[in-house]
Amino acid sequence: MKIISARTEKIVDTPHKLEVRKLYDQDSAQVMHITLQVGEALKPHITPVDVFFYILEGVVDVLVGNETVSVAQDHLVESPKDIIHCLSNNSNSVARILVVKAPKPATLAKFVH
Repeated sequence: MKIISARTEKIVDTPHKLEVRKLYDQDSAQVMHITLQVGEALKPHITPVDVFFYILEGVVDVLVGNETVSVAQDHLVESPKDIIHCLSNNSNSVARILVVKAPKPATLAKFVH
């Protein structure tokens, strides 16, 4: 049995330059743990696979397509492949999000300016 702690995994270097920790990385799926401090946000991007976001802590503004919604803890948001998405923390407290991509992307995300 393999047990991974989101708190102790090392931070991976991503284009977002935020606290991102890779928890699972197999061909079938990829799981990342993101911590967003107050005012931090991912860069808007498009992934070639389906993604879902599970809010572990806090309130996160989630953009999927052209819709942005504030999503609270213990809620899941789906983002289909090939659609722009972004996460931002415009609240007054830290937010933590579990991001699952399935299957693991074979190509990099496309960033939108």
